Amino acid sequence: MFVAGCGKFFEGTADQMYKALVEKLAKLPDETRVYCGHEYTINNLKYAATVEPNNADIAAKMSWAQKMRDKQQPTVPSTIGEEKKYNPFVRVNQDSVHQHAKLHDPISTMAFLRKEKDHFRPS
Repeated sequence: MFVAGCGKFFEGTADQMYKALVEKLAKLPDETRVYCGHEYTINNLKYAATVEPNNADIAAKMSWAQKMRDKQQPTVPSTIGEEKKYNPFVRVNQDSVHQHAKLHDPISTMAFLRKEKDHFRPS
């Protein structure tokens, strides 16, 4: 898990990522901190905004993240509770994410999102 995203499925599958993100990590207490090793937050949020353009939590996190990066400050850590609000890979059970993918099950949605994100080029 990254802030507002997840890693590529180099050796794993969408099912394995679903189990890791949704069935394990998302079940941790909301205040659990997420320390990831990469500063991908802004690009991840740009992608998340294409998945859920009406998600106010994504817009708020983007505003905050841009202010932090403008001050050369990190956007890490996040929390599990925050990720549940704006990370599309954690939100694969949400209707709004299903609508974006035009799919109805979370595993297929996870695979769709990852493939789409692999080719995403933020502006």
